[in-house]
Amino acid sequence: MSNIQGKVWGKTEEIYKNSTLEFHRIDFNAGYQCSEHKHQTKSNGFYVVSGEMLVRVWQKEQGLIDETLLGPGDFTAVKPGLYHQFIGIEDGLAFELYWSEMEHNDIQRQVSGGESPADTT
Repeated sequence: MSNIQGKVWGKTEEIYKNSTLEFHRIDFNAGYQCSEHKHQTKSNGFYVVSGEMLVRVWQKEQGLIDETLLGPGDFTAVKPGLYHQFIGIEDGLAFELYWSEMEHNDIQRQVSGGESPADTT
């Protein structure tokens, strides 16, 4: 079964996916754009191999749109919860990553550890 999906802007191929990471190859066409969308919990990164891509990010706090022009060897990341979109400026190839970040200080203790009582009965 093929992992390649046609899109209005080109095509995408899922290369790898697990519970915290997705890795896709995208072939994008000049003059086409993806939808304006956001991800609730995933960051979204774009690494351009060939061609030129414009990534737009709506910054909700400032009410601004950041635009980043990416060429071969360039990377940008979009934080979760921000609307974003890419636009093909020139036909190209990019790798798209999605990842969720683990909160490293997520421990919640009900009681503190220490010496165990000798008799627990």
